[in-house]
Amino acid sequence: MRALSDRRIPVRAFLLVVAATCAILLAFPGQTVTTRYLNDLLLILDGAYRITAGQIPGHDFHTPLGPLTYLLPAAGYVLSGSLGGAMPVTMALVTLALSIPMLHVLGSRLHAIIAILFGAFLLLILAVPINLGEGITALSFAKFYNRIGWAALGILLIMYLRPRQSRVKQDLADAFCATALTLVMLYTKATYGIVALAFLMFMLTDRQQRRWVLYALGLIVFASLAVELLWQSSLSYLNDLRLAHDVGGSLRGSWGQIADHILVNLTDYVLLALFAGLSLKRTRSPREGLFYLFCAVAGFLIINQNFQAWGIIALHAAAAVAAETILRREEEAAPGSGSNAWSTAAGARLLFLALVLPTIVHCSAALGLHMISASTRAGQSLDLPHLDRIRLANLWTWGDYDAANLYLTTLRGGVATLSEMGLGSRKVLVLDRSNPFPMLLGAAPPEGDMPWLQWGRTLDASTFVPAETLLADAEVVMVPKPPADNSAARSESEGLITLYGSYIADRYEGVRETDDWTIHRRRPGIQPKIGMNSADPS
Repeated sequence: MRALSDRRIPVRAFLLVVAATCAILLAFPGQTVTTRYLNDLLLILDGAYRITAGQIPGHDFHTPLGPLTYLLPAAGYVLSGSLGGAMPVTMALVTLALSIPMLHVLGSRLHAIIAILFGAFLLLILAVPINLGEGITALSFAKFYNRIGWAALGILLIMYLRPRQSRVKQDLADAFCATALTLVMLYTKATYGIVALAFLMFMLTDRQQRRWVLYALGLIVFASLAVELLWQSSLSYLNDLRLAHDVGGSLRGSWGQIADHILVNLTDYVLLALFAGLSLKRTRSPREGLFYLFCAVAGFLIINQNFQAWGIIALHAAAAVAAETILRREEEAAPGSGSNAWSTAAGARLLFLALVLPTIVHCSAALGLHMISASTRAGQSLDLPHLDRIRLANLWTWGDYDAANLYLTTLRGGVATLSEMGLGSRKVLVLDRSNPFPMLLGAAPPEGDMPWLQWGRTLDASTFVPAETLLADAEVVMVPKPPADNSAARSESEGLITLYGSYIADRYEGVRETDDWTIHRRRPGIQPKIGMNSADPS
C-alpha cells in the first residue's frame, strides 16, 4: 500500500511547481538586494558586462572559472535590461533549466517522498541568494557558481541508482541528462566537473547501466570538441586552472581551516554513516560502500576549495541513495515482514526528512526575505552609474553594512575623479579583488587582465599573471588605499604592489592621489600590447 500511494504522488508536477515558484520569487521584483560580499557581486556583474562588451572568458581575460560563470549572468543582464536584474533573472533561468534533468533523474529513481524532499532541497539551494552555510540575512549572489555545481552534482549522483522501472529510451534520456549536468559543471567550475567525470568512470562498473554511461562519455567528448571549435580557449582555461591550483593546492588553507570543515559538516557525515550502515547491512555491497566513500571524500575536497564552511551536498545525495536502497529492500521483504517493513521504511523517510528539512526551511526563509526586501526596495541604492537597481540593506548585518558603505564611498570617489580628469573612457585596471570601473563608466574593459585579484586564492607571491600580460592593455591603473585598521586588506594590497609596482613605475606616471586612490596613467609613447599572451619586451 505504501509503494502504491507513493506512485500516486505527482512527483514531477510538484517539483516543477517548486522550480517555477523559486524562479518567480527571484525574477519578479527585478531588483538585487545584498547584505554581504558586495565586492564579489560587482565582480560577477563585471564579468557579465565584459561579455556584452564583446570579450570572451579565457580568450580576452584570465579566469579560473568556466565560461558559463560569465555567460549566464550576461544572459540575465540582456534579458532583464539592467545589471540590477541580472543575477535574479540568471538564477531563475538556471533553476528552471536544471529542473529538467532533475525531474527525469529523481522521478525515475526515487520513491515519491524522497524525490520530493531531495528535489525541493536542491532547488532551494540553487535559487537562494546566500552562500551556503551562512545566515538567512546574509543575502548575496556571490559564489553562485558553487550552488550550481552542488545542485548539478547532487542530481548526477542519484544516477548511481538503477531506474525503478525500465522505460522506452531510458538509456538515451539518462545519457542526455548526465551529459548536460557534467558539461554544466565542467564549464562553470571545473572541480565539480572533475568529480562528475570520476563518478561516470566509476559507473562503468555497473553492467546494467554501462550503456547510458558510455553514451554520456561519448557525448561529453563530442560536445567538448564542439565547444573548443567555437571557444578556442580551452588551453587558456586549463592554464588558469593550473595557476589557481598552484596558489591553493589540493587542500586549501591551514590545517585548522581543514579541521573546521570537518567539524562543521560532522553532523552530515554522522547521518550519512547511519544511512550507509542501515543500507549496507541489507545489501552487503562493496561497490555501494565505495560509492558512499567517494561522495564523502570528493565532497570534502570540493568544499575545501570553496569559500564555504558548510554544505557538502554530495553527502545529502549519498543519503538519498541510501534511503532509496533501504526502501527498495524493505519493499522486496514486505510480504514476509509485515509491520516491521513499514516501520523501517517510515524510519528511513523520517530520518531523511530530518537531514534535509532544516536546510529547506533555512533557504525558503532567505529566498522569501530577498523577495520581500527587493519588492519593498529595502536598504539604500548603491548610487553608482548603471547600478540603480541594486540595493545594500542592513538586515542585522551591521559589520558587513559598514564595510560595504566604506567600499561604496571609495568607488563613488573613484568614478568622480576619473570623470573629472577625462579618463572615464580609458581602459581602467584596478589592483583589487574586482574592477567595476569599466562597467560603471561605460568604458571598454582592458584585455589580458585577471579581473579577480584575490591574494591567496587566485594569486600569491610565487604564482601570478605576469605584469607584462596583466597590465599590457591598461591605460589607467588605480591602486586602492586600504583603511589603516584593516590589516588583511593592507597585506593584500602590499602583496599586489610588490608584484606589479615596479612595472607600473616604469611604464606609468602618477597623475592624481586622493584619500582612497593613487591613479596612474600610461606614459606617452608606450603602446599597449593587446592579447592574453602579449608581453612588453622591456
